[in-house]
Amino acid sequence: MNKKRVLITGAAGFLGSHLCDKLISEGFYVIGMDNLSTGSLRNIKHLSQSEDFEFREFDITKYVHIEGSLDYILHFASPASPIDYLKIPIQTLKVGAMGTHNLLGLAKAKNARILVASTSEVYGDPEVHPQVEEYWGNVNPIGPRGVYDEAKRYMESITMAYHNFHGLETRIVRIFNTYGPRMRINDGRAIPAFMSQAIKNEDITLFGSGLQTRSFGYVDDLMDGIFKLLMSDYHLPVNIGNPQEITLKQLAEEILNLVDTTSKITYHPLPVDDPKKRCPDITKAKEILGWDVKTDRAVGLMRTLEYFKEVIE
Repeated sequence: MNKKRVLITGAAGFLGSHLCDKLISEGFYVIGMDNLSTGSLRNIKHLSQSEDFEFREFDITKYVHIEGSLDYILHFASPASPIDYLKIPIQTLKVGAMGTHNLLGLAKAKNARILVASTSEVYGDPEVHPQVEEYWGNVNPIGPRGVYDEAKRYMESITMAYHNFHGLETRIVRIFNTYGPRMRINDGRAIPAFMSQAIKNEDITLFGSGLQTRSFGYVDDLMDGIFKLLMSDYHLPVNIGNPQEITLKQLAEEILNLVDTTSKITYHPLPVDDPKKRCPDITKAKEILGWDVKTDRAVGLMRTLEYFKEVIE
């Protein structure tokens, strides 16, 4: 047990489970924690026999205790799609506020470095494009997306307060749209929705004109960026995402071309406060972390599609 110990919250989620894989592959002992409100044990089943992994089902909005030493904490517990945080809005706020507070306290007690998972949603419906870390955002705090956006903004604020007041070693990653295996089919996000509809020969649902843009990064690239940030000495927020911007209509058409399907594109009203543009400026990630996008979208989409075919069929 000479390995460094790391706590990963949200460990049974899409990103959290890949993060467990990444940290174990880098030689860490991982304690995974999740209350399974949106995560699934299926995502970490392959780690059940690992000597470098243990799982604890726990709600981090309650007092968090870890016996023994702890070197790092990666806080990824949170609902992460509109279908979730509209269903459990108060829990979303609590995990971003109370959960983060509890983990910062644990990091201080253990003298551990903590990385918190923020999001491009802190920029809201942005008036600056592409989004740079210095942009403060355009967020409606009382709109339907506000529970998630403001939870993440508060997370960043309290993390910086612990850094500035207590001298705590903190890192903040702002994650842009990410996709890959282990996404939930019914989480309401574009790629799982489009792929599952195409596989089932159901019409693909686009909201608004479909001309709103997103930039989709593959999960392996994100894990590489997060690890580089964790190991860096940079404490201010860093965007990690793919700056290759496409419309949702273009994404739907690309997925239709990958699947043997009878699906057609249909259009529906745009949800309230849905961002019209979303694209990261990754200059800081390149210059400070030496990180850049590696996975071509065509390759990433095919890997993700193979996963959904297995899950659905």
